[in-house]
Amino acid sequence: MLKNILPIAAAGALSLFAATGFASADDSRVTNLGPVGPYQPILANVGDSRLLAYYEPQGGNCAVSAVMSTAAADGAVDAKRVRVSLHPGELFHLDGVRNERVVFACAPDAKAMTILNKGEVLTRQASNVVY
Repeated sequence: MLKNILPIAAAGALSLFAATGFASADDSRVTNLGPVGPYQPILANVGDSRLLAYYEPQGGNCAVSAVMSTAAADGAVDAKRVRVSLHPGELFHLDGVRNERVVFACAPDAKAMTILNKGEVLTRQASNVVY
């Protein structure tokens, strides 16, 4: 039963995130680049967008769901969702338009997922912080 509820809860969280965009300035600074286990969030700022991603184990693979959300000045939110299945050791590059990228990797037996280019993501994120 719990196995069936977790994907529904994760999908609900993605929908809520896409609908509300950036909840607050403090929330947009929360970062988790992994490694994460199944249904745990990866969170990062990528350029002007906010990334939320998680994965479900699926036959030894990582079934990844990633949402990129951008909030406009008028409060409107534009969100895009990408889903991909990664074999263990396989990489997925999510590229932005301004030479921004996030590289996801799936661990053996879908035990974890992580961002491989953490330094690059954190450096770009830090350069976009306005104090």
